[in-house]
Amino acid sequence: MLVSPSLLSADFAHLSADIDMINRSDADMLHLDVMDGVFVPNISFGFPVIKAVAGICRKPLDVHLMIVQPEKWIDTLASLGASVMNVHQEACIHLDRTIAAIKAAGMKAAVTLNPSTPVCMLEDVIAELDMVLLMSVNPGFGGQKFIGNTLEKVRRLRRMIQESGSGALIEVDGGVNAETGAQLAQAGADVLVAGSYVFSTPDPEAAIRSLKEL
Repeated sequence: MLVSPSLLSADFAHLSADIDMINRSDADMLHLDVMDGVFVPNISFGFPVIKAVAGICRKPLDVHLMIVQPEKWIDTLASLGASVMNVHQEACIHLDRTIAAIKAAGMKAAVTLNPSTPVCMLEDVIAELDMVLLMSVNPGFGGQKFIGNTLEKVRRLRRMIQESGSGALIEVDGGVNAETGAQLAQAGADVLVAGSYVFSTPDPEAAIRSLKEL
């Protein structure tokens, strides 16, 4: 299991200390949620924070854009050193073009689906993707309860990936902990995004290890 702790739950007053923890830990990536207050009902952080994090984080940056017109920022994210650019299917009118542009900029291309968006919306682009992120809460805020239907959604997406011959990984974000993480692993998930479960515990490195071992 790959683990991508979510920066959204970190202590922004002591961000360098939390990044140091991520660097020491068994985490595979660092998940960065960028929110614009338009596509989702919250505002998080933007490119200055990503630039600062990129300067000290030794893990690949898994950048999740919960914004309108994410294609406008492909070159900016690439220049900041993002490894994965994750855009919402619901926010991209020309999704195939956006995927191609992300790859041309040297990043891995990932697409996110909101809880109410069926996996069939990706049938015609799944072969081009490096990763699909399934939201297991409604995007915008951390600490929400896991949506149980996500487990069946992971299974449907796993079948689609196998039938298409795609190499896309399945990432899940929202309400992930030891219990839901185990269920997601059994359903076929490859990558777990965890915020509160990691950063709200006295031993975040142990929390990351617990997810890695699922």
